[in-house]
Amino acid sequence: MTGEARDARGERPIEPHLDHGPEELCAAGTDLYTQALREGRVPAREALAVPCLTDYGLLQPTVGDLDWLEPVAPAVALHRMLDSSAQRVAAERRREARLAATFEPLMLVDGRRTAGGDAGAVRVLNGVPQINQAISEVMSDATSELLCIQPNAHYGDRRGEVAQTLSLRRDQDMLDRGARIRTLYQHTQRHLPMVRARYEQLRGDAEARSLDEVTDRLIVVDRKIAFIPADGEATLALEVRHPALISYFVTTFERLWRLATPMHPETAQRPSLGGITPRQRTIASLLVEGHTDADIAERLGMNVRTARVHIAKLAATLGSESRAQLGYLIGQSGILDREG
Repeated sequence: MTGEARDARGERPIEPHLDHGPEELCAAGTDLYTQALREGRVPAREALAVPCLTDYGLLQPTVGDLDWLEPVAPAVALHRMLDSSAQRVAAERRREARLAATFEPLMLVDGRRTAGGDAGAVRVLNGVPQINQAISEVMSDATSELLCIQPNAHYGDRRGEVAQTLSLRRDQDMLDRGARIRTLYQHTQRHLPMVRARYEQLRGDAEARSLDEVTDRLIVVDRKIAFIPADGEATLALEVRHPALISYFVTTFERLWRLATPMHPETAQRPSLGGITPRQRTIASLLVEGHTDADIAERLGMNVRTARVHIAKLAATLGSESRAQLGYLIGQSGILDREG
């Protein structure tokens, strides 16, 4: 006599268990694991149909009674799996380093780099976890300098808080090794509590300056490796190791750095000229170039309402009664020709 195999309670046919990873826990495994968490244990025979629970360490034998299995706390199981994953990633990174060391000499022929020798000079990083991991690994080996440009983004939200915590640890470790850190922000960020708290916590040679406008996010480590965004959502990035590109990034940073205002209390308020503040002069130059209110707000890291308030104050100071007249009066006033 033949018949279908049934579960331990004889209630339903046992479906063949398919292979899957812990991140794709099957429905039967999820149900039994949930039962174990709720009741404290389950019969060992019931776990035979879902070997994934024991394979991934979610269930373990009960001490003194092998007929029962008890659940491992989800947090403990997750920690074990993440630790194992991190070890595999570290092993792969070591393998990458060995491969690079092995093939580097082979990429030189008669003193000239062979075709495709620059292929590894730019690497695409996909996803925030991979981006953060790559930056952390590069910074863990850094010894001299970190250059950063941080545009106005994600400050005040949960994503910004997570990024702040992670970068604080990385930066402090680098400072502890005697390195130097310089960061450029937009003026709109200089008084943000998160930014101010950052420099109250960091110990070492960390300096920040700000500008009305900065480029997209840039990180340059030891003038050897750089990270730049590769999409507008900050989920793709490029890891750049090409010497010519690194030199270009560093030159750009240094030029902006010389133009920037140090973020110290005594220099926070810059003087006005004829009642026109530095911020209003910047807005005036953008107005003359034909930018809309929305364009100005985006470039200066502020909302449109704030930009319009500045424009209204500028118009009132110059005695303008219309947008067209404002452009003319800006040109006649000479404020764009003056040094701040």
